[in-house]
Amino acid sequence: GAVGYIDFTGNMDTCIALRTLVITDDQVYVQAGAGIVADSVPSSEYQETLNKARGLLKAIALAEATIPKREQ
Repeated sequence: GAVGYIDFTGNMDTCIALRTLVITDDQVYVQAGAGIVADSVPSSEYQETLNKARGLLKAIALAEATIPKREQ
């Protein structure tokens, strides 16, 4: 997907969201993509998306490790 804005003077800035996290309630959704070009190798692009997702998952694990556990 893409992320961007258009301001009130007509300026626009966008980018491709190759790594995203969506957090809702107690769920986290991880999405990762690749920039496909004419000479892309599908298996390499797929591996790239897995590597990007692993980075996001590691960030989640590190963040969770710093949050104190709630008493139930």
